[in-house]
Amino acid sequence: MKKSQYIPAMAELVKAEKFTEKEKFFELKMPDGRDLGHQPGQFVELSIFGFGEAPFGVCSSPTKQGSFELCVREVGSLTKTLHGLPTKTKVGIRGPFGKGFPVDELKGKDIIIVGGGMGLVPLRSLINYIIDRRKDFGKFSILYGTKSPGEIIFKDDIKEWQKKLDNEFLMTVDKGDKDWTGNVGVITTLFSKLKFNPATTHAVVVGPPIMFKFVIAELLIRGMTEDKIIVSLERRMKCGLGKCGHCQINNVYVCQCGPVFKYFEIKSLGEAL
Repeated sequence: MKKSQYIPAMAELVKAEKFTEKEKFFELKMPDGRDLGHQPGQFVELSIFGFGEAPFGVCSSPTKQGSFELCVREVGSLTKTLHGLPTKTKVGIRGPFGKGFPVDELKGKDIIIVGGGMGLVPLRSLINYIIDRRKDFGKFSILYGTKSPGEIIFKDDIKEWQKKLDNEFLMTVDKGDKDWTGNVGVITTLFSKLKFNPATTHAVVVGPPIMFKFVIAELLIRGMTEDKIIVSLERRMKCGLGKCGHCQINNVYVCQCGPVFKYFEIKSLGEAL
């Protein structure tokens, strides 16, 4: 184990933007402006002295150089403190940790990305990576769902993704409001609008546990094999080093073996999804 994995580097908060009532976007720079050196799907441990440390998925692509980005939901004292920090504040960063999305394996393949709620955070890293290296990948579709229009994150990114003529972007909300004109229903209602060849397509699915169950069932019904369904279990990490046991499921340490898995690797782990 490298000593640097235990010692936080002091990164500078250079941008903060409120997305929703609970979510906030942050851009950070590592010391000396060096790149974080992550892969799509990996996470970092962020610490604020006096408040603790927690893992957060990186939402920027490694093709973005000079800084990296996080999107954080306020759920406790650490995240509440982070949401209140002014720019130029220094926070501790350890990582990147974990196994990211298999981008080399996905090259040349058609890809369906399915994100629910905050699941779009790590998926944004992969989406922008694919867009920045578009010629390396086949047909590209994105399905995104939230409970309500007020919970939609990355609205500016979504507008840009919708402009990409070779990308298929479909979005839904469980319950609309007076201004919502898009699809209403759970995310699986979007599959009727989607055509794909299961022999050449991989699916990347990230979202709340209940979403995994129904999306994976839909993909299997449509002929996709278990080795082509990729999921992320990043919600379960704590220390990032496989020491605390918080993310352990049977003999699997999610922070070390994941957070990204093929579906067949974790389908027999009852607590995984």
